[in-house]
Amino acid sequence: MGQCEKLVPSGILEIESGQLTIGFAMNTSTSDAIADNLELWWNERKEHYPHIRTLMIDLDNGPEVASRRTQFMKRLVNFADKHKLTIELVYYPPYHSKYNAVERCWGVLEQHWNGTLLNSISTILNWARSMTWKKIHPIVRLLDVRYQKGVKLTKKEFASISERLQRSQSLAKWSVVIAPQVLPVT
Repeated sequence: MGQCEKLVPSGILEIESGQLTIGFAMNTSTSDAIADNLELWWNERKEHYPHIRTLMIDLDNGPEVASRRTQFMKRLVNFADKHKLTIELVYYPPYHSKYNAVERCWGVLEQHWNGTLLNSISTILNWARSMTWKKIHPIVRLLDVRYQKGVKLTKKEFASISERLQRSQSLAKWSVVIAPQVLPVT
């Protein structure tokens, strides 16, 4: 692969197994890049979890994944429907990301790089693949798509998505459940 451009990681950490998956988006992090990484992860790992009907996802409440982010919520509603999974989003409040286990993985990756000249895409991906988290090498992928920043739905477009979001009465901004839509059998 060629010259390096900015690569932005998003990570999925399976808490019980310790398996880390890192998706590197080119140039920017967007709701679509994070949703694509989730989709690829689930397609690769779902056979390890045949009993799972609910995915609980801990999030840092960054701008790409905020519970009011229309494009991200649209993508997760579509994901829930496609895979017939209930998605429970749990957001950490500001300045509490230290409690989110995936955040510690970034420190391990940074220490692993330890000043290496990351001057090409292949160097970055190979170094990320060679790190370990709990003695396990991560699954690393390049999301080779040019994601558009600032994609959002109009209020009218988002209305049907918003109806699907079950927000906690006491923690509406911090806890959202998305149930898969069950279509009637004809």
